[in-house]
Amino acid sequence: MSILIYAESAEGKFKKVAFELASYAKKIAETTGQTVTALTINISDVSELSKYGVDKVLKVTNDKLANFTAKAYADAVKQAAEKESAKLILLSSSTDSLYLAPLVSVALNAGFASNVVGLPVSMSPFQVKRNAFSNKAFNITEISSDVKVLCLGKNSYGIFENAGTAAAEDFAPSISDADFGVKVQSVEKGSGKVTIADADVVVSGGRGLKGPENWGMIEDLAAVLGAATACSKPVSDLGWRPHSEHVGQTGKPVATNLYIAVGISGAIQHIAGINSSKVKVVINADADAPFFKVADYGIVGDAFEILPKLTEKLKAFKAQNS
Repeated sequence: MSILIYAESAEGKFKKVAFELASYAKKIAETTGQTVTALTINISDVSELSKYGVDKVLKVTNDKLANFTAKAYADAVKQAAEKESAKLILLSSSTDSLYLAPLVSVALNAGFASNVVGLPVSMSPFQVKRNAFSNKAFNITEISSDVKVLCLGKNSYGIFENAGTAAAEDFAPSISDADFGVKVQSVEKGSGKVTIADADVVVSGGRGLKGPENWGMIEDLAAVLGAATACSKPVSDLGWRPHSEHVGQTGKPVATNLYIAVGISGAIQHIAGINSSKVKVVINADADAPFFKVADYGIVGDAFEILPKLTEKLKAFKAQNS
């Protein structure tokens, strides 16, 4: 019996969440005497997974799956779970996987818990800790079904190397034309060098920057920190930045180690979408901005003065310590 993970990837490379899932699965496997199997889709080199405790890789190579299609991907995960007799299926809490997981759960008649933030509290009964109420609280969820599907919250467990040898096996699930009822017309990609999905640090800007011509300050700070750039909903609605950079409850939720908000007042929908971030830094000229109520660190001042100075200080610090 094996624990199955869906190892997400993009453009032929594993996403960071794949390694966190592998680390999480390996820890459970060590306590239950199971192995860890990873399902990959259109990845030629899967050897990297062996660094994080994966024992076996099921490699799917299918041109029809070049773009994410939830129904087809769900069928692939279902068939992999049945092949491996997996009773625990693990996915990330990415946008794609949160769409995918309920379909997998229904197909396997499995109990499902999203936004899981730690190892199971108990194996019998099976209980997990989860974020709830837009990340404002935690709850303990018990799953009593034989098969269980979990979505692990990003950055909630960490990545831990556990080197071994993963046996790779070609796997060809039966995918029907009915799985492709939704057609992908185009894929919009963010312009930043670091994607929001994989970033440990995000620098986000709001209307306080006054226009897209001032976005260079955000990009300069992000470059020094090795961070992704993001924005609030009004900024993407105004067309200053692409919608792929919109973070918040109605955009992309983020759970980074560090989230820096510049010129964002802090609407409740935005805060709900970034509240799982471990450290939140707010820079705003308005001392009464709602964001300061949830910030770990706050700077009241003009971003046009603060950001260039902060960026230069960080550049100098990096130069001294390189």
